[in-house]
Amino acid sequence: MNLTPVQSRIVGCLIEKEMATPDNYPLTMNALLAACNQTTNRNPVTKLEEPTVSNALENLRAAQVVRIVYSRSNRADKFRHVLDEVLALEPEHLAVLSVMMLRGPQTVSELRTRTERLHPFASLEEVDDALRQLAGRNEPLVGRLERRPGQKENRWAHLLGGDLAEVLAGDDDDDQSDDSRPVSRTDRLNALEEAVVDLRAELEQLQASHRSLVAKLGEADD
Repeated sequence: MNLTPVQSRIVGCLIEKEMATPDNYPLTMNALLAACNQTTNRNPVTKLEEPTVSNALENLRAAQVVRIVYSRSNRADKFRHVLDEVLALEPEHLAVLSVMMLRGPQTVSELRTRTERLHPFASLEEVDDALRQLAGRNEPLVGRLERRPGQKENRWAHLLGGDLAEVLAGDDDDDQSDDSRPVSRTDRLNALEEAVVDLRAELEQLQASHRSLVAKLGEADD
């Protein structure tokens, strides 16, 4: 599998929303665009437009990684990933892959913190075990990057978008100070901000459903 950066962002978002906010999943095009272009929990931050995402979705559907959910009650088509079916992945594997697709190469400790809302790992050893399972497949899905000057830990990168040489080439442009900053406080604040956004979206959906129900009851009374 060789996903483009846009395709990786889309699949990562679909996994994230399925695991973090299942009541709002699958995603409409508008919801998927918003997820792709979030300013929190994303590296890099993007400004993708609908034609770009639509084209990437068509290619992902052709690769049988994404499917459309059709329903008479849906006003718009919705999209869901089937990466777990295609690659026989468990929830812990999906969680770490999603975070790496959304935020790039990360240390084991960063992955544990950033997957908390998706799949809680009890220890760093559990994260490490999941990574080694993904790396030990016939076609590895993740690879470990060697430490660079000033970095305290090795980082891991997903290989769904190419091999480690390509990952390293893209990583040269990233902010190299990322590993030196405190992870826990910043990421927890970002996670809380995103949770508030998701809760607001869920509340709006509930309010819309309530209004629709009240309107139907009123028609029935007439």
